[in-house]
Amino acid sequence: MTSPPSPAPAASLRPLLPTTIAPPFARYSHGIAVPAGHRLVACSGQLGMARDGSIPEDARAQADLCFANIGAILAEAGMTLADIVRLNAYVTDRAHMKGYMESRDAHVGTPPPASTLMIVSGFTLPAFKVEIEVLAAAL
Repeated sequence: MTSPPSPAPAASLRPLLPTTIAPPFARYSHGIAVPAGHRLVACSGQLGMARDGSIPEDARAQADLCFANIGAILAEAGMTLADIVRLNAYVTDRAHMKGYMESRDAHVGTPPPASTLMIVSGFTLPAFKVEIEVLAAAL
């Protein structure tokens, strides 16, 4: 399940990529400056579960569902996935990193958000492989 491409975020969001440190090794920004006057929305961690309770086996499919769920939450606030400025993601095995990163790169806008990815021992159900939480900002 993939969501349609999101529009570019407000030009006022500025990636922070100091040349005095190593550049990001994937598609993320070291930081994002959010100017005054923007609204913030914090999304709780979303798991790869469809509305009917089904959980796909594949980590990429779970990550795609996470982003679809996040997109629905952001839409309630008049925002899109392109408004994400910070995300924290968790996978249960190093093998799931590739699927998660492919999904992240397909769903986030430009500039890419600040990002953290951690490997954890598990979630509430063993079937879950990915969880994603975000902070979004828009005018």
